[in-house]
Amino acid sequence: MGYDTSTAILAEGLVKRFGATTALNGVDLAVRTGTVLGLLGPNGAGKTTAVRVLATLIRPDAGHATVGGFDVVQQAHQVRELIGLTGQYASVDETLTGTENLIMIGRLLGLSRASSRQRARDLLDRFDLVAAADRAAGRYSGGMRRRLDLAASLVGDPRLLYLDEPTTGLDPRSRNDVWEIIRGLVAGGTTVLLTTQYLDEADQLADEIVVIDHGRVIATGTPEQLKARTGAQTLAVRPSAPDDLAALKDAVGRVAAGPVDVAADVITAPVAEPGALTRLVRDLDEQGLTVAELSLRSPSMDEVFLSLTGAPA
Repeated sequence: MGYDTSTAILAEGLVKRFGATTALNGVDLAVRTGTVLGLLGPNGAGKTTAVRVLATLIRPDAGHATVGGFDVVQQAHQVRELIGLTGQYASVDETLTGTENLIMIGRLLGLSRASSRQRARDLLDRFDLVAAADRAAGRYSGGMRRRLDLAASLVGDPRLLYLDEPTTGLDPRSRNDVWEIIRGLVAGGTTVLLTTQYLDEADQLADEIVVIDHGRVIATGTPEQLKARTGAQTLAVRPSAPDDLAALKDAVGRVAAGPVDVAADVITAPVAEPGALTRLVRDLDEQGLTVAELSLRSPSMDEVFLSLTGAPA
């Protein structure tokens, strides 16, 4: 039977134990070619262990996985030729310049000196690092170092890219820069497996999301499908007059599908009934209450994460 090219990564029943700890307890994953799969979970859920298995860095104790049609255990060499990996922390040599780092990796991958130098030039230009090409990587900012790390993972022109918490510790602007790079890679046909603890990152980048907790997959779907699973939208109301806060809270409580919270003079509550907003507006009008803010929004990924795992992100 031939390899299904529409699926870049397929894992079935992965189990990995470290002594008495079961890091993976029967994990199933399927990543469609040319898409981003976001792997979410609390610390210690098994995300990085799953990536390490799929990158052939460790062997599973049970289960089966293929990457690009190749078995991660029996055909590990072929798998490594297909993938690039960027971990949570930059792995570049801080004493070498940006150019020297990329040339070194190219040579380690078997490229000629000339090809390695040309590949380094192309990637430094692509990642907007030309001006810092001859500067030691140790003098790069956090965002620049992360871009260099991403560039390093692409020297071998991988078809699949594993990004294990790629924006950890970056400021918002640098995170946005990395997001744009990832979007560009996917638009060019690269398949991405992304682990992250930033739920807005998964919401922004992932075509599909797998939530893992205690080594098991507990939810799978698009960001919109996972948000719909919470079964409620969030209503937010801010009074025009502080004295109306109590009356507004009571009014919101009459349409709420769960606890009503107040923080910084904003009243929030989950609502499940389609006509809840209309009912609330009618109630406020009858009582002569005015508001400075009134909104109804879909659940955030933070709220989805909380509902699925029972813990905040």
